[in-house]
Amino acid sequence: GLVIDGRTLNIIFQGGLEEKFLALTKHCRSVLCCRSTPLQKSMVVKLVRRQLKVMTLSIGDGANDVSMIQAADVGIGISGQEGMQAVMASDFAISRFKHLKKLLLVHGHWCYARLAKMVIYFFYKNVNYVNLLFWYQFFCGFSGSTMIDYWQMIFFNLFFTSVPPLLFGVLDKDVSAETLLRLPELYKNGQ
Repeated sequence: GLVIDGRTLNIIFQGGLEEKFLALTKHCRSVLCCRSTPLQKSMVVKLVRRQLKVMTLSIGDGANDVSMIQAADVGIGISGQEGMQAVMASDFAISRFKHLKKLLLVHGHWCYARLAKMVIYFFYKNVNYVNLLFWYQFFCGFSGSTMIDYWQMIFFNLFFTSVPPLLFGVLDKDVSAETLLRLPELYKNGQ
């Protein structure tokens, strides 16, 4: 890990040492900026996103972290003693820093798995529907007549294509939360 303060960040950004700073950060698993201004925090996030082309995650608990949270791909706000500004600007909110592990490993895994299965379901539904219309055109001699009434189409989309993914998305948990917390490498395997 790398811990860097605001004075050092000021020297890096004013002295044109961004490339050397990024070379150093490539060897680190995490970078912590302490005693830095909100502008410096957001500049670090933007620099990493722009130059390294990686996904960034910012975690903050106060108003001074809002610009950093907004500059990141994923922002997490911690509600606490410094107010709710970071929570209001973030994508996800947690009450304590210790809940970050469960948010990433458990809910992140479940969300990733559900979205992947939902995309597959979406293609399956559309391929079946278009295939049905394609073969119906052979039956009616390519006259352009409609096979399904307008109201039937509305009910088809409402009941058969929206309710099952919603129920599946809410109820599907491929691995239990305890297993995901015990084996964090399962998140990487899902990707």
